[in-house]
Amino acid sequence: MSKTLIILNPHAAGGLAGRVWRDVEPMLWQSLGELVIAVTDKPEDVAQHLDKAFASGLTRVISIGGDGTNHSLVNALADLNERHPEGPFMVYGNLPIGTGRDWARSRGVPFDTAAAARWIATAEPRPIDIGLLTYGSHREHFLNIASAGLSGEIDRQVNQAKVRRPWTFLASTVGALITHKAQPMQVRLDGDVWHDGSAYLVAVANGTTFGHGMKIAPNARIDDGLFDVILIEGMSRPAAIFALRKLYDGSHLTHPGVRFSQAKEVKISSPAGDIGLDLDGEHAAGTDLTFSVRPGLLHMLA
Repeated sequence: MSKTLIILNPHAAGGLAGRVWRDVEPMLWQSLGELVIAVTDKPEDVAQHLDKAFASGLTRVISIGGDGTNHSLVNALADLNERHPEGPFMVYGNLPIGTGRDWARSRGVPFDTAAAARWIATAEPRPIDIGLLTYGSHREHFLNIASAGLSGEIDRQVNQAKVRRPWTFLASTVGALITHKAQPMQVRLDGDVWHDGSAYLVAVANGTTFGHGMKIAPNARIDDGLFDVILIEGMSRPAAIFALRKLYDGSHLTHPGVRFSQAKEVKISSPAGDIGLDLDGEHAAGTDLTFSVRPGLLHMLA
């Protein structure tokens, strides 16, 4: 049985990752064989751990950490796979930690620690799509969902919370809707203008769920070579808050102020300047955004 690299940030989710690791380590040694454990609390250190593991012949990595650790690992894996197209591709697995866990929700990964460890021990690798965002000289991959507009302010509020609770995302969303104005945006899908007007949010989705259970793209698939693109048009704040509840069951797609399409490339610009961004839970901002799907670039346990 081949070795498995574990990327562990024991301080993630207020120390929960460290406690989870103590519980699952014996199970993973038994089910996966020999483990090589890289402990880090700095997401920027993930790439060097991954490069060393690949050079020594390891072809499987499992992350135990928060959004920052996982986001860094996805980017490092994408870079590694691009540099070594001849393979073998490093296979990625994730034990969900923290309050969001939206990728796990969409993929059916159990939240119970022991059940998740058993699930990942029997999961098989499969090629999946990931997204690439570029703006200016910046280049960054995302696994689940990238969104522009209101989500940037939501991200900022969530990340400022001293303690995250299950309701933190909903409270931050309502708070952001009260203060955030719909922004003028032009959205191009595969080169054609799709929207030119005000919008609260544009979601570029590979996965289905974000914001602690909001099914923004209920029909998205991770292996079809396409993004699901959802746009929430400018509307009154009361109407937007009332429509918010529809996100939890996916029925928002029938709302007259919500638009849906699919594309391989999405370009977003705004005459108002920087657009706030959320990338798999990480906050950013930029102008002249280009989102490109990268079919099959990541091999993931599923």
